[in-house]
Amino acid sequence: MTALTDRPGAPAGELVDRLRAHAHAYHSTHPFHLRMNAGTLTPDQIRGWVANRFAYQEAIPVKDAAILSNCPDVAVRRRWIRRILDHDGTPDRADGPATGGIEAWLRLAESCGLTREEVLDHRHVQPGVRFAVDAYVTFARTRPWVEAVASSLTELFAPDLMAERLAAFERYYTWIDPTGLQYFRNRLVQAPRDSEHALEVVVAHCRSAAEQDAAVGALSFKCDVLWTMMDAIDHAYA
Repeated sequence: MTALTDRPGAPAGELVDRLRAHAHAYHSTHPFHLRMNAGTLTPDQIRGWVANRFAYQEAIPVKDAAILSNCPDVAVRRRWIRRILDHDGTPDRADGPATGGIEAWLRLAESCGLTREEVLDHRHVQPGVRFAVDAYVTFARTRPWVEAVASSLTELFAPDLMAERLAAFERYYTWIDPTGLQYFRNRLVQAPRDSEHALEVVVAHCRSAAEQDAAVGALSFKCDVLWTMMDAIDHAYA
């Protein structure tokens, strides 16, 4: 008798469909995001979101380093490592500032009227946001590396959100210096590239029913992480 964990999984197309079906649970549909894209948030609400979201931005390369530390596949590591460079950045020159996602988010914060100091020291970060971010990093460190890769597949839905957000900021929040919106522009290119690679990895490695279920569960967990963050921000600044 075939063990439950050895049952063959569904065809790759069906697995991809199951993963993409999580679009309905992505935080783009959260009431706070809907108000943001409708242009109804106050400057204090925008600043609160930016300051809290930084805790997540700062954790992304740590999460990716955890995936690398557990991944035995050199080909995957060679491609995955660029995610860390995308967020941590590389120096413009020997003594210059790093230019990556973290720096771009700090410039967004400054464009919104926040100081670097108050963003970097996390004084505005809500407990629920901190808990969710820590849970995500712990997941990447402790779960099988393919599941951690699957959890990153919220990037499948990110380009649409980024495009809507960028348009909303340019249209409604004109008090923000538009040079501070470069993070959103960068992710319009990076997110599709990264999600394509992650999807390739998950489809290639998740062949059994149990492995496919675990991948879908990992993506569901990540959707919960992002939604929990938005709940905490909404509660604090609504």
